Amino acid sequence: MIQTLHSRIFKFGVVGLSGMIIDYSVTWLFKEKLKLNKYLANSVGFSLAVVSNYLLNRIWTFAQTSESSLSQFPKFLLVSLAGLAINNLCLFLLVKHTKFNFYLLKIMVIALVFFWNYFINLSFTFN
Repeated sequence: MIQTLHSRIFKFGVVGLSGMIIDYSVTWLFKEKLKLNKYLANSVGFSLAVVSNYLLNRIWTFAQTSESSLSQFPKFLLVSLAGLAINNLCLFLLVKHTKFNFYLLKIMVIALVFFWNYFINLSFTFN
């Protein structure tokens, strides 16, 4: 049980890292190159990472085959949207009240949202 939990958290972390690369790359592209609002850019990056993370987590982390993707994805999306709200709120507050670099703050916020997403998805989406 403990080993399974550690294994799942590790896999969730690897998937999250791949999602973070997608999130960061898209956020940077939209913010720096396309000159979109940083929160809109953050939302687009986060959203594309969600789709990738769902597919990888369903197949690899939680090895789900019994329940339909059509019923799980809306749950995963709901958890992710709540995570996005937490992400944007924390980014907004930290950017407003600190002098730290936006991308450094984004890393800290991603760490927070990682734990939210893992535990809620474990108990709600992939239970």
